[in-house]
Amino acid sequence: TRQEHGAPSDQPFEFQPGVGLIEGWTEGVLQMKEGDRALLHIPAKKGYGSRPMGRPQQGGNTGGFYIPANSNLLFDIEIVGKVGGPKEDL
Repeated sequence: TRQEHGAPSDQPFEFQPGVGLIEGWTEGVLQMKEGDRALLHIPAKKGYGSRPMGRPQQGGNTGGFYIPANSNLLFDIEIVGKVGGPKEDL
């Protein structure tokens, strides 16, 4: 889980599809509605591609996160609510 790998605890957060998100995340959440849960498998080319994200752990330091370049990604996503508008429209 994100928490086991040093990321903040798994808590709901607000986002706007297409704004500051990787392409695969946006494509996935736009197919979901409130109450849906899905595992999104995002190939590297629709994720971060050749760009690594975060910082690798150095000499036993823990915390933070690191995604190597060209990594396929897997996200467990649940749409718990929507700010404004009908439930069907994300």
